[in-house]
Amino acid sequence: MALTDSEMDFIREKLGREPNSLEHGMLDIMFSEHCSYKSSRPVLGLFPTEGENIIMGPGDDAGVVSITDELALTVGIESHNHPSAIEPYGGAGTGIGGILRDIISMGAMPIALLDSLRFGPLEDQKSCYLFEHVVKGISDYGNRVGIPTVGGEVEFDENFRSNPLVNVMCAGIVPKKDLVKGIAPNVGDVFLLMGGRTGRDGIHGVTFASEELTTASEIEDRPAVQIGDPFTKKKVLEASLEIMEKLPVTGVKDLGGGGLTCCISELADKCGNGALVELTKIPLREEGMTPYEIMLSESQERMVFVINPAQTDAVLEICEKYELPAAVIGEVTNTKLMVVEEEGEIIADLPANLLADPPTVEREAIAPVKNEEYVEVEHPSTEEALLKLLSSQNMASKRWVYRQYDHEVQIRTMVKPGDDAAVLRVDDEKAVALTTDCNSIHTKLDPYHGGAGSVAEAIRNVVSMGAEPLCVVDCLNFGNPEKPEVFWQFRECVKGMSDIAGKFKTPVISGNVSFYNETEGITVNPSPVVGVVGVANIGDVRTMDFKEEGDQIIVIGWTYNELDGSEYQRTVHGLVQGSAPQIRIDDEIQSAHSILDLLKDDVEGNITAIHDCSAGGIAIALSEMAIKSGLGASVDISLAPREDMSEFETLLSESHARYIITVKNNAVDAILEKIDAPCSVIGEVKGNELIIDELAQLKVEKLQEAYNGVIEKFMA
Repeated sequence: MALTDSEMDFIREKLGREPNSLEHGMLDIMFSEHCSYKSSRPVLGLFPTEGENIIMGPGDDAGVVSITDELALTVGIESHNHPSAIEPYGGAGTGIGGILRDIISMGAMPIALLDSLRFGPLEDQKSCYLFEHVVKGISDYGNRVGIPTVGGEVEFDENFRSNPLVNVMCAGIVPKKDLVKGIAPNVGDVFLLMGGRTGRDGIHGVTFASEELTTASEIEDRPAVQIGDPFTKKKVLEASLEIMEKLPVTGVKDLGGGGLTCCISELADKCGNGALVELTKIPLREEGMTPYEIMLSESQERMVFVINPAQTDAVLEICEKYELPAAVIGEVTNTKLMVVEEEGEIIADLPANLLADPPTVEREAIAPVKNEEYVEVEHPSTEEALLKLLSSQNMASKRWVYRQYDHEVQIRTMVKPGDDAAVLRVDDEKAVALTTDCNSIHTKLDPYHGGAGSVAEAIRNVVSMGAEPLCVVDCLNFGNPEKPEVFWQFRECVKGMSDIAGKFKTPVISGNVSFYNETEGITVNPSPVVGVVGVANIGDVRTMDFKEEGDQIIVIGWTYNELDGSEYQRTVHGLVQGSAPQIRIDDEIQSAHSILDLLKDDVEGNITAIHDCSAGGIAIALSEMAIKSGLGASVDISLAPREDMSEFETLLSESHARYIITVKNNAVDAILEKIDAPCSVIGEVKGNELIIDELAQLKVEKLQEAYNGVIEKFMA
């Protein structure tokens, strides 16, 4: 049990009695950090959650944003970190299943998955095993359900050796008129459970996710990992959408963390109602299950529909067509209580509000004392640094990952994995751009600027595709919040994210907090995974690869001497030290608006490529543009807008608010006049070599050799 003594005292006071064993278990899961957000709720209130295009912010299974006059995009993001550490294939697969259900429960058809993953270095055999089976779990589940995995990111660091992070984002399309909420407003409506049968898997999944891992977790906590079934999920998807299309449905909610206890109590409490559940009506997978097991099970592929009793036969008929178990298991009451009966005998009787809205917890937040000695380094040659970066696990091609995913099913994908963001067609005129980003090193060095920078980078990736950013979703991965320094990291990170999201008018519409990512004293780097959604006119979509010889290369944005916390320092020197690059919000907005304004006027297609500068700085950005196109470039880096610093530092600094664009030669002057940010021409596209002043001269073929096949060698 995870309930504390003070929480038990609070419960006894509210009930006026001692809870029985079933009630104790139900309260235990609902008071867990994973379900209640008891530590994070006060801090999450800093986020902006409303905006011009926002239809629904946090509070339901997913957020909803308007993308056309008729259509909305539902977006959610979840973590499945602990289960993936214990059973990587199943943990990752059920993570996909959970986020798909969140989108389906809003009445939407899922159209895209993105994954943000973190592991220990691949030289470690256990990390290699986790990486291989997490990717396979995501691949098998998404491919079998028929949802394209179109983007994501992977980071490798010693810090994640014992605690891999598996975050998954999903987006779905729904006509605005067909949106469904997770509510139960009408007394007398019934709860209809459909989908997979309830088994013994996943019991205590949320309490397992709300505590630190230990070296014994792989054996002791394996029963807490749910068992996924993508083929049943495919049937649940199709049946659910048919039910919502053909019949009036009051509310829908999926069964994820907390199982029936969480789902039913939250449906009822949102409308100030109660619920009555009859245990013997629930379709079971195993014989002899106890009420405790049934109410706490987190078996997958289950949905609850709130419907008028008159619609019961019609819903059951659709479920029967798809060969899915289904049954009415209870009804909405006016008692404000969640009552569980077994053959008419009351075996649990709790206030719905006590389950669905436990009290928050005040945590102490103290900044850690930094006393590390700063190490001065000698820089190698630019060529050596560049090739080492390109061939590092973090910078190298992630083709080994995304080639396992079907990213073209549903035939919407316009820009495939490997660019700044994925782009999917919505109709003949509009497309959506989707990305996930996180910089855990920056956040470790400075939680405020690291968190803000993760949002800024995700926004830049969407803007680079020609899309206007609309909203943010986030998955906040941190250590034990009971440790003051961890909670300080969390609070400062959210402040930074909130400030930049507010200035960009990109509200945070959905998200997840994952605490307790620790194993016996080793805490993961704070990792705020940020998803951003943007909308673009199809004619404005751009990609990063060089297009034609003679195109001029322009850098937009100022480069500061911000080499600390860079991928260069981590990869080449094995150092994480100093201060993270600073977010200058006004500069970020100025650069992004310059790109979007240029594209609005670019009817002749004079802007031929766009790429943001992030990990690895200008050097890696230019290299990636060359690698993906096969074309070289000649660059004078001294011409870039910058502080007084060396050309080496200019190339590898990771300052924010910067883009690289290429434009047709005859349009350069006109475009420079329109850019409302520091900018300059630094070179042109030509030949088959990347030439940077006197610092580097490398054939594109050599860059490609360094960049490609790195992960494949470890996974052979």
